[in-house]
Amino acid sequence: MANELRPCPCDIGDRFDYGGRGLEVQVEHIKAYVCKPPACTDRAVIVIHDIFGWQLPNTRYMADMLATNGYIAICPDFFVGQEAWKPSNDWATFDDWLKTRNAGKTDKEVDVILKYLREQCGAKKIGVVGFCWGGAAVHHLMLKNPHLKTGVSLYGVIRFFDNRSSLLHPTFFIFAEKDDHIPLEQVTLLEQKLKENCEVHYEVKIYPGQTHGFVHRKREDINPQDKPYIEEGRKDMINWLNKYL
Repeated sequence: MANELRPCPCDIGDRFDYGGRGLEVQVEHIKAYVCKPPACTDRAVIVIHDIFGWQLPNTRYMADMLATNGYIAICPDFFVGQEAWKPSNDWATFDDWLKTRNAGKTDKEVDVILKYLREQCGAKKIGVVGFCWGGAAVHHLMLKNPHLKTGVSLYGVIRFFDNRSSLLHPTFFIFAEKDDHIPLEQVTLLEQKLKENCEVHYEVKIYPGQTHGFVHRKREDINPQDKPYIEEGRKDMINWLNKYL
């Protein structure tokens, strides 16, 4: 069961000592981190951060990984200037903090970023990936936004959208077997609803022995027992995008 004193399991994990290869830009009212591949491409991925915000080195590492694999990667500030969660914050205030940062209210910002990617970057095929809070946002966007081609939701909090399963686009769901915040019963129920209601391709995959945030929060070099699953999750994410973008 989830620890009710910790309404979100997102401890900072292994903080990456990473500066990023991309640039920060201003896109209308949104700040964003952008990294482009060496060769020109019309494929782009919107990266949706977790509760620690768009400047977290771990998330920028993921964006740069996408760029290395041939995608224009952009990580916007979906909190739009509001402070990201800090490890030192009091978890008793988390629910109030979250009320002003709704993963289901990212549509305006996504529309702005889609316009930027099309008009300024030449993108024609655009997908989305997200982690934790961002994973829930991906779930929402796959249900609603007709302009995205595909999505990868990494340990997205199911309870935000647990009654909605009529996806518009192919979606890959990554979960951890030992996630204290997303019980396997919830994952099983999500699979059942997708099987009943979803008419597009989807996949739900549970990674053995892993905990919440493993794909972007754990460093392979100091977690040797988890390294195969960290690498597998990242590879699966890339392969899914390659298939549908």
